[in-house]
Amino acid sequence: MVERFFNEAGALGHDGEEAGSHRHYRALFLSDIHLGTRGCQAEILLDFLRVHDAETIYLVGDIVDGWRLRRAWHWPQAHNDVIQKLLRKGRKGARIVYLPGNHDEFLRDYLGSHFGGVEVADTAVHVAADGRRYLVIHGDQFDVVVRHAKWLAFLGDWAYTTALVVNTWVNVIRRRLGLTYWSLSAWAKLKVKNAVNFIGKFEDALSSEARRNGVDGVICGHIHHATIHDRFGIRYINTGDWVESCTAIVETHDGRFELIRWTSRDTGRSGQSRLPAPRERADA
Repeated sequence: MVERFFNEAGALGHDGEEAGSHRHYRALFLSDIHLGTRGCQAEILLDFLRVHDAETIYLVGDIVDGWRLRRAWHWPQAHNDVIQKLLRKGRKGARIVYLPGNHDEFLRDYLGSHFGGVEVADTAVHVAADGRRYLVIHGDQFDVVVRHAKWLAFLGDWAYTTALVVNTWVNVIRRRLGLTYWSLSAWAKLKVKNAVNFIGKFEDALSSEARRNGVDGVICGHIHHATIHDRFGIRYINTGDWVESCTAIVETHDGRFELIRWTSRDTGRSGQSRLPAPRERADA
């Protein structure tokens, strides 16, 4: 069933012509795309993928949202095009490693398998150009709510979905007023004390796991909070998501890691163009 999904997704759909100047990286890290949900920013992600290539692409969990698809099927053409685009990059020579998260945990039954050229693994160790080693993992294994109170995780998922619906209408009004995109849920994460504490504990736990594995850093997703820092004495990198922030992590060919924020804005009545926001850089 899973192999059929990857093969058929790669054969269906058309993701448009390649556009813009290409940027090529040593590695690209994406997570928390949540294909199959209405909040997924698939069209913006397609724009990003059209102009970004890498030798290795890590899909760091929650790429497909199995939780939501089990409740109600939602799979527009753009979501299929994202899968098709990624598989095309694999056919062109990119190595693709899929590290399942809690929303696509059904793929954890297929660890060690290859589907349509995609490797499925629980964790990976990425060796950067400068020789430093990074543990790559989704991170839900260190979320006590997901591990020990799954019903509460489902409740939180419902609340998060509701916030995204509200956020959609807020941004409809903002666009009509000529204002830029704004994320309600991202704002709340930084303002609500419990959310800030959770993020800090999560980052500390992942940093400790990297230290326990004898590596130089960790690259993860799960909490939809993109960042690069060394606050816990080890390099912590979070890829963010493609629901709120539209972020990715890339490694340049000289071993530097960069956080890219990719957003969209209208450019006139004739149509839309999606332009990259300034990148946040950090030397590894």
